[in-house]
Amino acid sequence: MLKLTTALALAVMGGSMLAANTALAHHSFGAEFEETKGEIHGVVKSGRFANPHPRYQVEVTKADGSKEMWELQGASVTSMTGGGWPDNFLLPGDEITVKGSLGRAGAKKLFIEGITKADGATYPPQNLVRRNPNEVHATPGKNYGYAKVNPDAPFDISGPWRNGYKFRVTVDDLEPKPTPFTAEGKALFDKTVHHDDYSLRCVAPGLPRIFGAPYDMEIIDGGMMYEFVYIEHNTPRRIYMDGRAAPADYPDRPMGFSVGHWEGEELVIETTHLLGGWLDGSGLPFKGGPNTRMVERYTFAANRLSLDRTLTIYDDYYTQPLVRRRAAARDDFMTIVEHDSCDPTTYYSDLLEAGELETRLKALL
Repeated sequence: MLKLTTALALAVMGGSMLAANTALAHHSFGAEFEETKGEIHGVVKSGRFANPHPRYQVEVTKADGSKEMWELQGASVTSMTGGGWPDNFLLPGDEITVKGSLGRAGAKKLFIEGITKADGATYPPQNLVRRNPNEVHATPGKNYGYAKVNPDAPFDISGPWRNGYKFRVTVDDLEPKPTPFTAEGKALFDKTVHHDDYSLRCVAPGLPRIFGAPYDMEIIDGGMMYEFVYIEHNTPRRIYMDGRAAPADYPDRPMGFSVGHWEGEELVIETTHLLGGWLDGSGLPFKGGPNTRMVERYTFAANRLSLDRTLTIYDDYYTQPLVRRRAAARDDFMTIVEHDSCDPTTYYSDLLEAGELETRLKALL
């Protein structure tokens, strides 16, 4: 039977165990799924547990006896494994009940927030410790860093940081509103295929999108530079702290060229030489190039256990700067692990099943 509800409980986990819905942003959750919750009961027909999203096809029998296929999507493999999902948890033939967020525009999709199998096994496991991701789970006075090398730094910022702290989905999160498009930016946005996110094809999102992602980050203090290592796509980023400028022939790149300095106890980073793309999963365009820059401010709490992050984007597609706000926190329960490799097979399988693969391939020729 198919049952839709609008008020299913949403369990969230903090620390290194992010719940499925807290690790959505970089692959267009807000563009593909609604806040409305639903529930389906059916039989798994096929599936693939791989990044960028594990996906499963489930056959649902309706009240009149007819059948229809639903697609389940999960968060990243890294997040789901950390939340207690074994890679063989769902197999063809398994009878399951699934709760989650419904697909937009009536799409027969469900974003996994909870599963119960016929044998009683659940995801997340019933004995899993759940922590509020908007609380700091760290010990005052504990040393979380590796070493302070930069002589200008007021304190040690190295070590792991949980970027899921105070998280919000990276779709429709930029201020001000309404979006202050230029005519060129609005025209480009209007003709964008808004759900055709290149990240679903395993292209790393780069900046400024990766700033908004909830995945953990590690900072290494190299004295002349900080290295930020985002576990999303195992992405490294250098922030030069020695006053250098970008070489004249430096090309535009997804992570750009970043220089930083300390203003008292606030870290300020300016990035230029950015490659164009999307600002979020809805397809807000980002021109990049010589007239584009972004400025980040990292404001640390007095106890150094959390920080607020503010990103300001200056881009020719907008008449005003755009602002994205996030945070980060130290965490006693977090372990930095390598992000699982990304496999675009599910994306192309979806196109094949929808009869769109040939059209998309021809458009590339």
